[in-house]
Amino acid sequence: MNSFAARAGSAVKAFAEASSDLLIQPTLRLGVTGLARSGKTVFTTALIHHLVEAHALPAFAPAHEGRLRRARLVPQPDDDIPRFPYEDHYAALIEQRLWPRSTDRISQFRLAIEYERSGGWRSGPGTLMLDVVDYPGEWLLDLALIDQSYTAWSRSTIAGTRRSGRGAMAAPWLEMLRGLDPHGALDEVVAERASTGFKTYLSALRAGPEAVATTPPGRFLMPGDLAGSPALTFAPLDNLPEILAPDSLAGLMERRFEAYKAKVVEPFFRNHFQRVDRQIVLVDVLAAVDAGPAALAELEEALDAVLLSFRIGRNTILSRLFAPRAERILFAATKADHLHQTSHDRLDALLRLLVSRAMRRTEAAGARVGTVALASVRATRETTVHDGDEILRAVSGTPEAGERVGDEIFDGLSEAAIFPGELPQRPELVLEGAVPPGSLRFPRFRPPLVKPDALGRPGNLPQIRLDRAMQFLIGDKLV
Repeated sequence: MNSFAARAGSAVKAFAEASSDLLIQPTLRLGVTGLARSGKTVFTTALIHHLVEAHALPAFAPAHEGRLRRARLVPQPDDDIPRFPYEDHYAALIEQRLWPRSTDRISQFRLAIEYERSGGWRSGPGTLMLDVVDYPGEWLLDLALIDQSYTAWSRSTIAGTRRSGRGAMAAPWLEMLRGLDPHGALDEVVAERASTGFKTYLSALRAGPEAVATTPPGRFLMPGDLAGSPALTFAPLDNLPEILAPDSLAGLMERRFEAYKAKVVEPFFRNHFQRVDRQIVLVDVLAAVDAGPAALAELEEALDAVLLSFRIGRNTILSRLFAPRAERILFAATKADHLHQTSHDRLDALLRLLVSRAMRRTEAAGARVGTVALASVRATRETTVHDGDEILRAVSGTPEAGERVGDEIFDGLSEAAIFPGELPQRPELVLEGAVPPGSLRFPRFRPPLVKPDALGRPGNLPQIRLDRAMQFLIGDKLV
């Protein structure tokens, strides 16, 4: 009876809080995530910057129409989530011309966006509370583990080592795996050694050409305060029996696998992920293109797994109160500034091709899925270079110190004009190998030099199509 009363009380409280948000203070919860090295932190920093500083955003209707009055950072709603350190990241971009450090944990901020409604019976001022939750994409792919058994996960992970390009990276771990007896007695030292070997393999995948995708568990490479805990000390085993004895090595691994799901994955899903109204997934498509068709196939599979993880569909009042759905999902191909503008639409078309199968399934459920090629912070400008009698469309910027193109090594101070290569007009040709691996030239550029204006106000961070992303994600809530 007490348990039932507690659950009923929690439900009433949740209903009161949710209905207050929906009926009194409009609130939108936006999730920001992405696969490895996709620019999540830069996107989130740029989003705050452009809303707070009210810079020109032609494709973002509230700003373009002059209806965006102001936006300000206010205390976030969840006291148990770290605050997104916007000020530190912005200072790194502007003062040091350094890219912010990568996302390795969940963080949050709240923006109060004041605007003028567009007219009609709802004319007058309005305020939208925008809650943004920034989290690593590896955590997203972990959601696929919830419905998997330890045995099924072991078999699929080991089978994944047979994919093209993984053999050499997996060889040391597979050799060690052959020496492990799943029937053997429970041994903490053996479990630790097996887990370390598996993590070494995952690290090799992250550093290799397939870094655009991930193999779960995602927390193994970014453990945070769980480092060294038993919940992160397990690994797949081969030749597993149908029934795993509790006092065997396999039994120990199974118990820790289930603990990982119960203590790490399911709380993330319950407390954060299923509360998201809108979601953007950032993707480094260019890295996959340069790695070749196998990496693109890996990326396509990962993006499909991402969409399968979402609870999607059009929200009703009841669903928003008790079972929120992600009603809009945007996939964004980042680093568009590494290409000349003539290839931006081609990059967008390639991303749309990669998610086309998943998009059809998602839109059938009532959700909207979009794609965009963008640069949250534009580090280059367009130019041309001469190659004999040929004039090539190029980009110019300041490559980071130590970056190399051909025989030239850059010092981090000098600008350079670089022809990065081009994407074919038909995206299908990329999947067929029309862009040979390693043929694109993508040095890592430093952030642009941005100076304050005559009144000392922060300068505008240049962007490519960030305003389009903002319009898709939140524009309809500011009318």
